[in-house]
Amino acid sequence: MSENGKRTSKNGKQPVVEIRAMEIGDLPEVFDLGEELFTAERWRALYRTWDEYELATLFASEGDLCIVAELDDDIVGFALGTILDKRGSAWSYGHLLWLGVDPKVGRRGVAAKLMERMTETFIEEGARILLVDTAADNDAALAFFRKNGFGDEEPHVYLSKNLTDDPEYKAHRKREKLRDAAARRRARKRRQEAKQAAGPGPG
Repeated sequence: MSENGKRTSKNGKQPVVEIRAMEIGDLPEVFDLGEELFTAERWRALYRTWDEYELATLFASEGDLCIVAELDDDIVGFALGTILDKRGSAWSYGHLLWLGVDPKVGRRGVAAKLMERMTETFIEEGARILLVDTAADNDAALAFFRKNGFGDEEPHVYLSKNLTDDPEYKAHRKREKLRDAAARRRARKRRQEAKQAAGPGPG
């Protein structure tokens, strides 16, 4: 790495970002990067859940639409999508579900490269329309998508309710605590019974 924090190769040149298909060995790095980028604290209106199940399911079902950006053997970006077939319509829709880039890589055009590859892949998969969505206040994402040819914006309204204030939530949590306490008591009893069955150790 150079003095200004940018990565450089042994010959002094900046290494090239490689865009390639995601492999099963990439899943941990992709998940960790997503954990850094897609947090509930940062995006409170995020209606999809970033978790291991979401990532593994997409990789298993839509492997051709899961790509990564690699730099110096590190995953620095990824894009995940799916194909939507509308009932009664001959058109197929591509839906870009997740697009994430490590902010530490700087302005290398990683997002644009991922977007270009995903567009090519969606076309190969038969999609005629490409859909994306983002938070209304995510100005950087909106500017990026508009720059890449997206338009026909349709506003959506998302409402939320804090379930922790609901009496049923509090009752559920109380039941969970009682079950956990009972499970701990049973485990403690089993350990005691096993110790008694083993008998005293050698004197």
